[in-house]
Amino acid sequence: MTASNNKPTSKTHGYETSHDTSILRVNEMAKNATKDVHIVSDTTEETKQQVESELKRLDEDKEKLIVAFGASRIEELKKKPDYVSFNNGFLTSHRDFDKFYERLLNHEKSAIVSGLNPSGQFHIGHIGVFDTNLFFQKEYGIDLYAPISDDESYVARKIDNQEVGLKNSFRLVKEALAYGYEPKKTHFIIDQIYTNIYNLAIKISRGINISTVRAIYDYKDSDNVGLTFYPSVQSAHVIFPQTLGIKNVLVPIGLDEDTHLRASRDVAEKFGYEKASVLHGRFLPGMDGRKMSKSKGNAVYLLRDTQSEVKKKVSQAFSGGRTTVDEHRKLGGVPEVDIAYLYLKYVFKSVKESQQLYDDYKRGRILSGEMKKMLQNEIIEKVAPMKERLEHITAKEMANSIMKNDSVDLESMIEKSGVMSEEAKKE
Repeated sequence: MTASNNKPTSKTHGYETSHDTSILRVNEMAKNATKDVHIVSDTTEETKQQVESELKRLDEDKEKLIVAFGASRIEELKKKPDYVSFNNGFLTSHRDFDKFYERLLNHEKSAIVSGLNPSGQFHIGHIGVFDTNLFFQKEYGIDLYAPISDDESYVARKIDNQEVGLKNSFRLVKEALAYGYEPKKTHFIIDQIYTNIYNLAIKISRGINISTVRAIYDYKDSDNVGLTFYPSVQSAHVIFPQTLGIKNVLVPIGLDEDTHLRASRDVAEKFGYEKASVLHGRFLPGMDGRKMSKSKGNAVYLLRDTQSEVKKKVSQAFSGGRTTVDEHRKLGGVPEVDIAYLYLKYVFKSVKESQQLYDDYKRGRILSGEMKKMLQNEIIEKVAPMKERLEHITAKEMANSIMKNDSVDLESMIEKSGVMSEEAKKE
């Protein structure tokens, strides 16, 4: 099967908008966004320098992965899917994606491994990878294996106890299904439940030495032994589909996770497995331009924030606007450092749409407040159907998507955890 040129609109899982309507849609959104929006910029020069420094660091990290660590540029691929994340700059580099894609086009059974963190929440920075996963799942019928690192969260003291890790894991399963993952093609691996994963981790642990673990994670003598063993568990997650006979495996990750994947690829060959292919997604900053962090309150959460909270967070985003409206109209904005523009470009818009936004902002036709309004609308529009679906996810659906040892009564465990009585935050 080859990639389709019939792309759904951006309302469905971030698919690229049809080229015939993209420019009209941007014009209409900009027109609607101007209502009651007059914000230009209230950021200080010091803040501007901090944001520019962070964006520069992120760009340098991207280049370092290519120049120093042998990743290949996405734009140099001779053949790639006609999908927005491959075209708009969100996906920046890869390892052996060309080989994975060729085998996929030749109808070889393939899989994606894409992990979730039970100590965290789905936020706007996850959309690029999640939507890329969904594209492959829907376009090619690929099975997705989603490890949920409840054990790592526990040994790293990100959570208080294993019970919290299990409940959080169930919650993520529920939210991932609400996001749009196909229940019959998605297999969640919660290590407390699917303990068989540890057999594979033990097998490959002989191929990972302590010096490698220290080099990757910078662990100290005072760190617990659970942390030093977890790289073997993480490698087992990546290798796992191959134990089911699926050799062609793709792992989409953030740039900061490449070190872990390099270790997984190295140990795979030692035990007769193939190296997984890797896609690197761009790391985007928080709304204030700094590294995204729960403690800083600079992340927009997809299913935990109300519309009011989304609007408030985006309205406080660092902008590339000028001090006054007149100055902005005359000199134009600076889209390269405008957080709302960057998310519109790398997460929500087609190449043509983002280019027009760039030109209009640069020429002062769009104010920073209008740009923020567009981002608010995109997030709210994308999240609304997810919250609707969330209310209808059943424990049975969840249980059927979670891998388990034969003796586990998973549906009862989910009901007892209390997650089925939780609701998405509403106004």
